Amino acid sequence: MHTIKRSEDIDHRRRRFFGTAAVTIAAAQLGMIASVAAQSRKADPARVPAIKPGTNTSFASLKQIDAGVLNVGYAEAGPANGPVVLLLHGWPYDIHSYVDVAPRLASAGYRAIVPYLRGYGTTRFLSNETPRNGQQSVVAVDAVALMDALKIEKAIIAGFDWGARTADIVAALWPERCKGLVSVSGYLIGSQQAGKMPLPPKAELEWWYQYYFATERGRAGYDKYRNDFAKLIWQLASPKWRFDDATFNRSAASFDNPDHVSIVIHNYRWRLGLAEGEPKYEELEKRLAEAPVIAVPTITLEGDANGAPHPEPSAYAKKFSGKYSHRLIKGGIGHNLPQEAPQAFAEAVIDVAKVDRR
Repeated sequence: MHTIKRSEDIDHRRRRFFGTAAVTIAAAQLGMIASVAAQSRKADPARVPAIKPGTNTSFASLKQIDAGVLNVGYAEAGPANGPVVLLLHGWPYDIHSYVDVAPRLASAGYRAIVPYLRGYGTTRFLSNETPRNGQQSVVAVDAVALMDALKIEKAIIAGFDWGARTADIVAALWPERCKGLVSVSGYLIGSQQAGKMPLPPKAELEWWYQYYFATERGRAGYDKYRNDFAKLIWQLASPKWRFDDATFNRSAASFDNPDHVSIVIHNYRWRLGLAEGEPKYEELEKRLAEAPVIAVPTITLEGDANGAPHPEPSAYAKKFSGKYSHRLIKGGIGHNLPQEAPQAFAEAVIDVAKVDRR
């Protein structure tokens, strides 16, 4: 268990550093809207009102808490005593992927926690000496540290892209912390050894940015054009999603984090074996390299128009040994499934919660 202090108890120096950044960014990104659920409301799976994607544009507030090596910025919706759902975003996205999902869950009595990953939004490293590491296991360690900081023993963990991989890892390595799993594109746990295996040329072409990031030119290009780069990825990964500039800009603001480029570049270089991970996570990576089976109740999702590289459901179905089902979400739904199809995502979270009432 990590030793954690809530951000309101930190010393004056850190309050001044984080407070100014958090208030400024939160006001610009999140606005102020009313709370969507009363504190005393209990979870009711039947109470999930339909909402058109894009109904919400912000969360009520942004909170900060020290967790592990980070001071984590996160949004929260729903009753404090409700069953917890941890919603994890991917790259190049942010917490706004869940801006419609969180209030849906809150209205049904769930407590939704939506953190900025390391390198995004108002999440910051507590020490300048901490490596800006993006390897797969460390992002999952961050998630568990956040649960510890918030005194959350177990949660439903759900995500897409990096968030799905992180949710998979928590479910595989710390099943006692995971009541259920919702994972877009299924089983995404990998290893550096697997990352070295060549793919057919057409498949390699889909990973063009991974090779670009392997070069210093690519790092400099992403740093200089990060918003243009992210918008291109959104368009390629969700070719039928007609998002507007305001929707993109709300998420793009989170890429201004001072550690964003370092985390993204390290993540993709680590996958190819071009960057080292931290030695203290070697044992976790060895376990993940064995492709551990996930035993917690799981629902996997896939959009019918996902333009990003993703495995076929048949390739990973056997990696889930507990109660399991897969859902294809139709209607031109791309990679950012929770933002494009929030109703389907929220329903999956509530349905997987029905399996485990512990």
